[in-house]
Amino acid sequence: MFDHIGLKVKDVVTSVRFYRAVLTPLGHEVASHDAEGAGFGPPDEPALWLYRSTRAAAPGVHIALHAETHAAVDAFHRAGLEAGGRDNGAPGPRPDYGPTYYVAFLIDPDGNNIEAVCLK
Repeated sequence: MFDHIGLKVKDVVTSVRFYRAVLTPLGHEVASHDAEGAGFGPPDEPALWLYRSTRAAAPGVHIALHAETHAAVDAFHRAGLEAGGRDNGAPGPRPDYGPTYYVAFLIDPDGNNIEAVCLK
């Protein structure tokens, strides 16, 4: 359904550091980067774009990212905390979401809820 998603960020450097840390365990990389923003995704296919914005954006966007393994979810969470994210739900099963739902949640530097989920 979606081709790409864009998030407004206050500080491109801080946000790139955070997203590089959490997306690497999920198999994504920086595909484009300059002072105004960055694009992340598979090589040459950025799908998550960060845009520098001086306007205050209301936090609260929720993005769920696919993870191939539970270990990738764990690495996402660990790397995100080390890169300045805040815990919003430790890695683990969420049987109330589904029988194989394994997930972790982080709050990014701009207040967005970022989830990594493995459904295996």
